[in-house]
Amino acid sequence: MTSLFCFGLGYSAEALARRVRPLNRRVAGTARTKEGLARLASLGYDAFLFDGTAPGVEIADALADTTHVLVSAGPDQEGDPTLRFHESDLARAPNLRWIGYLSTIGVYGNTDGAWIDETAAPNPGHERAKRRVAAEDAWLAFGDAHGKRVQIFRLGGIYGPGRSAFDDLRDGTARRIVKPGQVFNRIHVDDIASVLLAAANGAGQHTIYNVTDGTPSPSQEMIAHAADMLGIRPPPEISVEDANLSPMGKSFYAENRRVANDRLQSDLGVTLAYPSYREGLAAILANSRS
Repeated sequence: MTSLFCFGLGYSAEALARRVRPLNRRVAGTARTKEGLARLASLGYDAFLFDGTAPGVEIADALADTTHVLVSAGPDQEGDPTLRFHESDLARAPNLRWIGYLSTIGVYGNTDGAWIDETAAPNPGHERAKRRVAAEDAWLAFGDAHGKRVQIFRLGGIYGPGRSAFDDLRDGTARRIVKPGQVFNRIHVDDIASVLLAAANGAGQHTIYNVTDGTPSPSQEMIAHAADMLGIRPPPEISVEDANLSPMGKSFYAENRRVANDRLQSDLGVTLAYPSYREGLAAILANSRS
């Protein structure tokens, strides 16, 4: 990898950028606001404003020298904004060797808790996931049409430093919502970076990968475990019927699946540092105290 350009240089993309930059690789990315732009610039990244409503100024020039692109900016009602405004720039980029697209395991819809892998057909149950399926298809079609290597990464629930059960407990927003049989699939942000770095460096024969820790578990168990680690009382359990969830929250609890991650290990050759939330939370807490 010589240079990395991230459409949406946010939480997950930054985890990859932190791995790449010490190797003396150029890292650039976009932010949606001027405040976000200033933050990226303060971190030493080449920053470009792109809010998905118009082409980003000078992005075409930046892509001319880019070897790897990561797309974490999600689709909107009109489709994928990166393709809408920069497809021709990407197609003409002479040095571009790899495009990674960050999607979601939400494209699988509900399986009533059954295990699934990448061979399962998408079955999106809500509009957000339908847009993701359409975006995945559009990126794969782009790769086929222009001879660019495109890989899709379907992420589980992302957690890590600054975005964990510890933070929810400390700010008082953590809730132990109980729905019998319900599990959620997670992935530590540093393991996302490991997966993306392996793929960007040429590993893997497939185009689609589930990026989860392979240990789905109930949300209330993780909250209780984090509270125990902090030495505090966990919030009381509350049934999903009494939780007064937002429409988005209801959509999360309406779908229940167990997502396998064998392919990222066997094909990409990645060994996850955090094979469950227990190892992930332990590392977050240890680092916060060091």
